[in-house]
Formats: sequence, structure tokens, C-alpha cells
Amino acid sequence: MMTSHSAIHPLTGFAQDLRAAGFLGEIDTDRALRAAKSTDNSVYQITPDLIVAPMDAADLARLTQVLARPGFADLHVTARGGGTGTNGQSLNRGIIVDTRRHMHRLLAVDAKAGWAEVEPGMVLDDLNDQLRPLGWFFAPETSTSTRCTIGGMVSTDASGKGSRIYGKTSDNVLGLEIALPQGLLSSLAPTPGWAAPMLARAEAAVRAGRAAFIANTPRLNRRFTGYDLERACPEAGGFEWWRLFLGAEGTLGLISRIRVKLRRTPAEKRLLVAGIDSFAHALAAATPLLEAEPTAVEVMDERVQALAEQAGILSRLPAALQAGAGQRIAYIFVEFNGDDAALLAGRVEQARRIAATLPGAGAIHAAADLAEIRELWAIRSAGVGLLGKVDGRARPVAFVEDCVVPPENLPAFVHDFLAVLTAHGLGFGIYGHVDVGCLHIRPALDIDADADRAKLVSVSDAVFALTRKHGGIFWGEHGKGVRGAYLKGWIGPEAYAALQAVKAAFDPQGRFNPGKLVSPRDDIMGIASTPFRPFNAPEGDALTRAFRCNGNAQCLSYAASTPMCPSFKATADLRHSPKGRADALREWHKSRDPALEADLLGVLDGCLGCKACASSCPVQVDIPTMRGAFYADYFARHARPLADRLTLLAERHSAWAVAMQPVAAPLWPIAARLAGRLIGAVDMPDRLARRLPRRLRLRAADLAPGAPPLPDRSVILVQDWFSALFDGGLHRDMIAGFQALGYQPRVLQMRPAGKAAQAMGHRAGFQAMAARLVALLDAAAATGAPLIGMDPAFVMQLRQDYPKAGFSPAAVMMPQEFLAAQKLPARTLALRDASPVRLMMHCTEASARPAAAQEWARVFAALAIPVETPAIGCCGMAGLYGHQARHQTVSRKLFEMSWRKHVTDDMQLGATGFSCRCQVERLSPAKARHPLGLIAAALGACPRPKAQE
Repeated sequence: MMTSHSAIHPLTGFAQDLRAAGFLGEIDTDRALRAAKSTDNSVYQITPDLIVAPMDAADLARLTQVLARPGFADLHVTARGGGTGTNGQSLNRGIIVDTRRHMHRLLAVDAKAGWAEVEPGMVLDDLNDQLRPLGWFFAPETSTSTRCTIGGMVSTDASGKGSRIYGKTSDNVLGLEIALPQGLLSSLAPTPGWAAPMLARAEAAVRAGRAAFIANTPRLNRRFTGYDLERACPEAGGFEWWRLFLGAEGTLGLISRIRVKLRRTPAEKRLLVAGIDSFAHALAAATPLLEAEPTAVEVMDERVQALAEQAGILSRLPAALQAGAGQRIAYIFVEFNGDDAALLAGRVEQARRIAATLPGAGAIHAAADLAEIRELWAIRSAGVGLLGKVDGRARPVAFVEDCVVPPENLPAFVHDFLAVLTAHGLGFGIYGHVDVGCLHIRPALDIDADADRAKLVSVSDAVFALTRKHGGIFWGEHGKGVRGAYLKGWIGPEAYAALQAVKAAFDPQGRFNPGKLVSPRDDIMGIASTPFRPFNAPEGDALTRAFRCNGNAQCLSYAASTPMCPSFKATADLRHSPKGRADALREWHKSRDPALEADLLGVLDGCLGCKACASSCPVQVDIPTMRGAFYADYFARHARPLADRLTLLAERHSAWAVAMQPVAAPLWPIAARLAGRLIGAVDMPDRLARRLPRRLRLRAADLAPGAPPLPDRSVILVQDWFSALFDGGLHRDMIAGFQALGYQPRVLQMRPAGKAAQAMGHRAGFQAMAARLVALLDAAAATGAPLIGMDPAFVMQLRQDYPKAGFSPAAVMMPQEFLAAQKLPARTLALRDASPVRLMMHCTEASARPAAAQEWARVFAALAIPVETPAIGCCGMAGLYGHQARHQTVSRKLFEMSWRKHVTDDMQLGATGFSCRCQVERLSPAKARHPLGLIAAALGACPRPKAQE
């Protein structure tokens, strides 16, 4: 029954009616979520009014049915997938339909015929990961493949590496299903009677404008799509209405199902990477290299190389390709795919010969190993992500970055393009697909400045004209978005009128993604009239990184085996991601809206504090640090919860608690249960660590001037308060491991590092604790013995957070850093147990120090102990987070997503983090030890314990 809305706001009434109609997904007006959905990878910001996340196609149909009711005629609807658009494609007012959250299933696969059917919210890499065992893949290889959705690719007609061979998304789609008020309409099933009049109107519009459309579209590999009048009415006859939706950016309706064409996975893959002395020479090299028939030829200019060099990314390149001091290099990446290894080898050799004779040619490296090829491509992708991480108020902006011209015209086009940028005084970075005439050129602008907004318009106009001059198109890869303002002038009045008629046939009220591409009204969004997002924070502002977030959305990677971002992986809720939190923090900074502040508290509480965003995000949007700044502001105005006060008190007095361990140990089980109830925690450690013998402890008094020197080969183990109080197994394992390797370990007296105080925004408490710890570390370092941290999260706090707070502590190493650099006395050690070890890395450690797993592998290899280090994400514990009752669902889901499968067999299990070992013991029958404990056991120095202390 339809509700009367005379006294109800349309959005409220819509939400009520939608739920009454049986809608199963989320319906949300949360301000933090709306802020998160207000931006993408562009410079624009439009805040929606309502977010809905349908569960399936039936939910989409319910949505359209309720929207068709007269009381909601003014509500607008825009579909959103991964939100990776570079030009505001999925930004709009009204209702945002989030397909990524729930509609991400692989619905059907025909491995014989070579097709698959997916929901629009399925991520590209997820689809290909599921297809890989069957020997198929979906071809368009986008740089955002870890987070872009198939629906978004269809809507923007996305393209990427290899498109010269495989085509764009529109070349790899076989059919669609869309949701309409009358029901679901599929191109793969007979047309229902109710749809016939609508399709007849659309076909008439297409036929009327087809000739004009063809006359105004260049014949290019990266062809123009979106309302594709040409292919909707093929020469052979018929009307393929669904082709109109490919590249239409949601302006014609909501897609509920997609059938994609699959390609056979090539048996062989090769990659040639060449260093060239300048981008000009690299650009000129592309055409000669095409003679070797590669799958793709891509370039990266000297500016991107310099950024990647500064970030340490290029250290992962083969040594011959790395730049010398002060050297600038442009790189060419040439990929070959096929099933005939001998044929491929010949093409690679031909390309090598061509590259060696090119002007400015330097080192050339050929890769055949799939893991190395993936790594080399990852280096190229990571370098591009760093374009947003530049100093100053102006940053590279993607607004004219995917123009396409015939490859033979590319040098002249680039010459003219760069002349435009020079005339405007703009810096830039360049990379792209030279084999198809598509270069990504990102001019650096300060979008907060009126002068630079004017340059955005002026440069856009000039580059649009250049694409016409050189026989190309303005939108070759990333869709149009607000650049659709140029569409009418580009396609011509006759063809545009046909596009308008198509729009009217499918969306007569103009409700789907209004203001984009095509409209019967004069209301198309403009590149300068669309609202811009704030670009810079005031100098020195604590939330600067929230403003630096450019929507690249690397934090939205679907893969459970990558650390960033655990709370998003568990929820698929954009507000619980670094990008979403940055958007909400930025909006709060601007508005100080109390309602937003209340929503923001809940969003920040869901952050695990793993710090993966501080290192894995291309622009290092450090949410835990900014959360601390927000809490400092908030709790200066509000009382802290009791649980927070008790946690801060426990940390501040933890050194006293360690000193009282012998007395407190018998009482701890009762105290733990009481503390758990007071702070809302579960599964608290049920025993205290035993106090170490005096000979193994190193007190502050032992570091005073005149104290006896430490023995030769001493190492000083530095503990955090959790390790000191609760992890007796860690003490035993690290001491035994170092002793077995011939070292003299001493455990430094514990001083809390202030991690809880810092995370909760208690600045004074953190500063006081940090100052005391730094003084102790400096005194310990003065002994000359190496300092080695006992827990990776503690060491990374010293490295990441202390310098930001103005502290310069003495260097504290990870165990594997120290040991990997030593000459281990393997020949003199009697290996008693060479059982294989599976070693699980702490997520903070893995993201901040990617070499950590390889360093441990070198240590184990030196001792002839087999070891494997699987790629994993967060275990879900993250210190106190995993003990808090309100976080149990997410904590346990994260363990199931990434860790469970690695702890179900009998292989010896190692874990570097205290949190990780606790989570394994809590949620599985397995026991995990610190790797040094496993080493000690293998050397017969420390037996395997019956239970973890």
C-alpha cells in the first residue's frame, strides 16, 4: 500500500516505502557515508541525499518500482560501483545506488562457450581470480583492477593495457539486464510485451541519427562509445538496444546483470622493460616496437620515474634498469602474450634488437617469470599513483588525461599538448598506452585557486580542439563524466538530437544521473560549474592528509591477502575505508556539523589502527594519526567514556604493573574478568607473563654512567607494555632464539610508548610517555649494543609516529632486519628439526616494510629451515580492537577471510605479532610462535611449549 506523504519529506517517505516494498539492502542517510559518496578520483564533490545498497537484481527492481510512484517523481538516481571515476561520473545529488557492497557475485560461467555473467558490483580482479582456474579471463586490464567494478567499466567503457589486441570493455560485453519499474529487461531473453514500445522509440531514434553519428566519430581502436548508435543497429540488421548502455554512465537506467565475453588465458607471457634517456625518445620508440607485434606498449616519463625513485619503488627494478645518482630515465614496457613459446621468444628478441638501436636507449631487461612480470607492472602502476603525492598546493589532476589520437599522430599531438601546458606555466607527469595513441598527461593545478580553475577550463578547451585537429577523441579510456559538456559540440546537432531521443525513450523524466552526457534540458554539468572538493588544508593543519586524498581508492582493494584496508574488506562499506574516513574528516573540518560529528565518531571507531594506509596509500592518508587529532579536539569538548579512561590509566601505569607481576599474577584472572566487563572487552589474556630472571633484565640503573659494560655479542630487546605484561611466550622465544644463534640477549626495562594515548588523542599523556621512552632508548643505544624491538607494531610506532610528533628515538630494529644483515653461524649449529615453517607477518609490518617477509626467509634459509610466507591481510585483532565486544563481528570475519586457511594443517606456524598470535589461539585450535622460538626449537635450544604463556 502506498503511504501518504503530505507531511513527510519525499526522501523519508521513499525510504519508508522502499522498505515496505521488501527492499533487503541498506537504506542510509548517515552523513559520514554521504560524505564518502560525494567524491571519486576527480576534483569534484557532490553530496547525495540518500544511499541505498541493494542485495540483488530483485532489490533493484523494487527500487525502480517505488521510484515510479507519483510522490517521488522529483527524486534522481545514480548508480555507483567502485567510485574510481576521474571526472565525477557517479557523483550526483538525490539517491546513490551502491552496487559494490552486495551485488558482487559471479552468477554463471560457460567455460565451453567462453562467457560469464556477473552482477555490476563485481570487482575486475575478483572476476579474473575466479576465472583463472578455468583458463579464461575478462580482457580489459585497467590500472584500478583491484577495486573497479564491472558495472563501472561497462558504464564508462573502460579500457587499459592490451586494448590494441583485446579492445575496450564494449568489445567484450555480450549482453545486459536492466531494472525497470515493470520488471527486469534482459537482452539475453525474449523481449516482454511491456518493453516493446520503449524499444521501438529507442530504435527509431538510433536509426534517425546513425549516419550523422558515424560521420562524426573517428575510426580508432579506442573508439567513441556511450549511446553507440552505430553498433546498436548493425549493418546485418536488428536492434541491439543494450549497446546503447555501454559507456552511457548510468544515464539510461540501472544495470542488474552483465554477460561478458571471455578470452583464453595465454600460456606464455613476456615483458621487456627498457630505459630511455628522455620521454621524447621513448615516445618515438613506440612505433618501431610495434613491428614485433606486442600485446601492449606503455611508457612512463622522467617525472613519474623521479617520484617513484624518491618513494623507493624503483629499488624493486632489476639493478641494470635503476637510475644512477641524479639520473633521469623514461621507461618503456613492452608485453607479449601467446601460446607458442618459440614464436614469443622470437618477438621478444626482435623487440630487444629494435630497442637497442633506438636513440637514447639504455639498459633492457626481459622477464619471463609471471611473478616478476606482475611485480614490474606493479612498479609502473605504483609510480603513477604517486602523481598525487607531490609537495605544494598544486597537484596533478586527471581532467585531460585520456585523449586518443591515431598512433602515427601521437608525437605531433603531444608536441602541441605540451606547448599548451607550457603556455599556462603548468608542470605535469606522463604515462600511458602509446600503442593505441593514448597518453595520460596530468597537469598540476591548485583547485582551490580561481586562477587555476580558469586554467582547467582554458586547457580543456585547447586540448579538446587539439583532439579534433589530430583526428582523435577527447575521452579514450576513463569515460566522460562532467566532460560530457563537450559532447554536443563534438558529435554535432543532428547526432546529439538522436542521443536525446534515446535518453527520452529509456528515461523520459531525466532521472538517471541527471546533468551528465545527454539531457533534454539545458542542464548538463560543466567542468567549472560543478562543485569542486576542497584541495588543501591550512598550513600545518593536523588533517592535511584528509585533503590530500585524491580518491585513487587503492584502499578499496577487494583482495583479502592485502593489508589495506581491513575494516573496508570486512564490511564493503565505503565509510569504513581510508578514503571514506578522509572524506568525512574533510567535511567535518569545513562544517563542524554536530550531526556529522556524531556519525564520524562511529566511523573512526571502526578503524583497526593497523596503519596500512600510512604506508600503502600512494599519498599516505594516515587515518589513525588523523583520528587521534580528531579525538583530541572532540574530547577537549566532551567527557571520555569510562572504557577509554581505564585504558589510558592502564597504559600510563603499566610500568608499575610490570614491577608488581609476581604479586598480581594470582589475582589477574579475577581482575581480567572485571576489567573486561568495565571496558566492554572479551577474551582478555587470562594470565600475566612471568617475571624474567635478574640476569636477563636490563634496568635503567644498568645504563647509568660507570655501569659495567655489556658482554660481547649483546643485543637489547625492547618491549612494549602488552608484551611485557602478557606475552611470556615471546620473552622465552626471543631470548632462546638469540641465545641459540650465539647472542647475549637482555630485555630492556619497559617504558610504555603511549600508543593508546596517541590513538585516543590524549596528547599530553603521549608526549610524557614518549619523552621518557626516548630517553631510555638513547641510554640503551649508548652501550653500543643493537636495539631490537619485540613486537612489529611497537617498532613501527617508533618509526612512523614518533618523528611526526617531534621525537627522534634511537634506532630500534626488527629481529629479521638485524639477523638478515648478520653472517649467521649456520655450520656450527646442530639443526635438530628441519620441519617446514609457515610464517605469518603482522599487517602493519608487511605494509610498512614489504621486505620483512623476504628478510625472515633469508634468515631461515641460512639455517636450512624450509619456510613459506603467504600473502595475508589483517588477522582482525589489532591490539585492543579484537578484544572489544562491539568489534567481534568484523574481527572474526577478517580472520576467516585471510588467516583461517593457513592455520588448518599441521605445519609449524609462526607469527611475528603478539596480536596475531592471540587471534590464532582465540579463533583456532592452532598455536603460533614467534619465529625466533621456532628457530630455537629447530636448533634444540627451546622445546615446543604445550601452551602459549
